Amino acid sequence: MTLADALAAGPVVLDGGLATQLEAAGADLSGGLWSARLLRDDPAAIVAAHTAYLRAGAQVLTTASYQATLPGFARAGIGSTEAAALLRRSVALAREAAGGAAWVAASAGPYGAMLADGSEYRGDYGLSVRRLAAFHRPRLEILAEAGPDVLALETVPDTREAEALLLALDGLGVPAWLSYTVEGSRTRAGQPLSEAFALVSGVDAIIATGVNCCTPADAAAAVPVARAAGGGKPVVVYPNSGETWDATTRAWTGPVTLPAGIPTGAHLIGGCCRVGPAAIATIATTLGRPPVRPPA
Repeated sequence: MTLADALAAGPVVLDGGLATQLEAAGADLSGGLWSARLLRDDPAAIVAAHTAYLRAGAQVLTTASYQATLPGFARAGIGSTEAAALLRRSVALAREAAGGAAWVAASAGPYGAMLADGSEYRGDYGLSVRRLAAFHRPRLEILAEAGPDVLALETVPDTREAEALLLALDGLGVPAWLSYTVEGSRTRAGQPLSEAFALVSGVDAIIATGVNCCTPADAAAAVPVARAAGGGKPVVVYPNSGETWDATTRAWTGPVTLPAGIPTGAHLIGGCCRVGPAAIATIATTLGRPPVRPPA
């Protein structure tokens, strides 16, 4: 069964923050490559993190390629041949952990993720749509060739980058979801969500649209907008825990509010920053998919 077929049958459980689980297990993710560094230095840690989410009840495992790009690897002294191999490895590691029991989503973060300076939470990089498409296309080609079930075009901060990603997606032959990072009823760059979601209406390669890396309240509010403006496509939501990042103290503050309830009308449901396996297990149980117990 394809993921698109499964979405027609009922809600599907996503995993949580891969970096969250890696850090909980003791991984050092400092540096511009973030979790992508472990594709080269500690692939077993990535498999273990994926496995923790599978056992919690996740039906989709998202690869460690969010911050993995050819230019980003080049800045770290990794050549294009090895960089391509690491991108392919991200899919292979998730597939290994899935063991046929989950779908694999190949993550492709925004241009700002490669800059590693928080730009994905502002958007509007001053680049044209075609230049952004040229940045994204090589990575998407490599990930698509690695054979994921779906491409996760995620944490998109504005409509210009969404347009670029749709251009870069054309002809790859792999379905995708596109999710924005938002604040209130607008993208991080300030465009109305109705306009943002309307971009995917009629795009056959996009099987779902929605939001991630935002507050749980903003995610819930975005669901009906995504459903209406996105041409009735299934809606994907995977917000942060509800805590707030304090850039001055470099610490998370405030209460955890996810999971407080399953967003009505959502089809792909999981978590992003600060959402670990325990929260995914609660979501899975609520949706009727109890956690998978490890073998004795």
